[in-house]
Amino acid sequence: MSTVSTTTAGGAGHPGGPLDDAQAQLAFAIDHLGLGPGPHAVLATPRRELTVSVPVRMDDGSTQVFTGHRVQHNFTRGPAKGGVRYAPGVDLDEVRALAMWMTWKCALVDVPYGGAKGGINIDPRHFSEGELERITRRYTSEIMPLIGPDQDIPAPDVGTSEQTMAWMMDTYSVNQGRTVLGVVTGKPVSVGGSLGRASATSRGVAHITLLALAHRGLEPTRSTAVVQGFGKVGRDTARLLAEAGVRVIAVSDIDGAVHDPEGLDVHRLARHVDETGTVTGFAGAEAIDGGAMLELECDALVPAAVEGVLTEENADRVRAGLVVEGANGPTTKAADAILRAKGVLVVPDILANAGGVVVSYFEWVQANQAYWWTEDEVNERLRDRMTMAWHSVLTYGKQQDLSLREAATCLAVHRVWEAHRLRGQYP
Repeated sequence: MSTVSTTTAGGAGHPGGPLDDAQAQLAFAIDHLGLGPGPHAVLATPRRELTVSVPVRMDDGSTQVFTGHRVQHNFTRGPAKGGVRYAPGVDLDEVRALAMWMTWKCALVDVPYGGAKGGINIDPRHFSEGELERITRRYTSEIMPLIGPDQDIPAPDVGTSEQTMAWMMDTYSVNQGRTVLGVVTGKPVSVGGSLGRASATSRGVAHITLLALAHRGLEPTRSTAVVQGFGKVGRDTARLLAEAGVRVIAVSDIDGAVHDPEGLDVHRLARHVDETGTVTGFAGAEAIDGGAMLELECDALVPAAVEGVLTEENADRVRAGLVVEGANGPTTKAADAILRAKGVLVVPDILANAGGVVVSYFEWVQANQAYWWTEDEVNERLRDRMTMAWHSVLTYGKQQDLSLREAATCLAVHRVWEAHRLRGQYP
């Protein structure tokens, strides 16, 4: 285990990667708000970073060593909060970017957290459940000095699940000698999770999509949507949009994409995925290339998989009138400029997919109080919080002549810096 110090504004990053995009967004907000180099340096630099070795005994008796990270970008407004990602290619720069975006996301929807993120560079599909449990428990034990219900509260992200969070909670609790339900969120309901948490990110994306369609003067029943990704976020987003009357004409996953201009039967598609593990081969729909799917004509395009799918190379071919970022960082800086010039309304990730952290906050509150809300209460409070954030960003953007991404980032950065200013600099 080794602590990784940072003496620059988050590090150089990979050119054109998510960290560059995150830093560029922050730089714009600092300039727009007139905050200057001191606040910029404070907000650009993660407060803590930890890189750990994760040695694990595999099912065949061999030992493999994985690399894990946990970055706490900021905790001025409260404990750090952010997901744990198991995916190929996870590295420190990606985790830094995601942690920064979490800071702005928490501030934007006004929950009392700062941003954090963690991850391990693995493809979870290549490991058994027993191996994933041992990987999770060892990773949790390695980052344990940094996490806790009042310090840093992990949650599921790409490649992790409710079960992952249950293992993390148990590992932490065993080492504390007592059950600590509030150490993670996104747990199964039977071990302290919140009703409504599993679909919270998707429900937030769907709420924002419907608000954005209405802003464009479009009725749900007269609208079409394309959803990239049919996993943790995309699946329920597609379902909720379809239930609201939107015609979902295409979806994709890691294996391919399916398209039906008359509208997919999302419930039947979900059963197909449960049976086969993929959207490909779905009867009654045309198989198309995942890249071509992003360029279909539609009212709303929802990239809900991974970062960096809308780029300088394909943005000019996007024919959606509205892009709602269900994933973190799916639109690069260059693509963002192209889409804006084309008149495409882009709803940024820190607003669109904030439903997960909102209900994670609700779960944490419930765990700390040992008092549980009904699913209707959770969903109603989520809708109110997302609607409030949408109108705040929309109003600020109009007043300042900013894009929604610029407006959201400026609002969030202002809130975080104002908290820092009021607390003062120690020593």
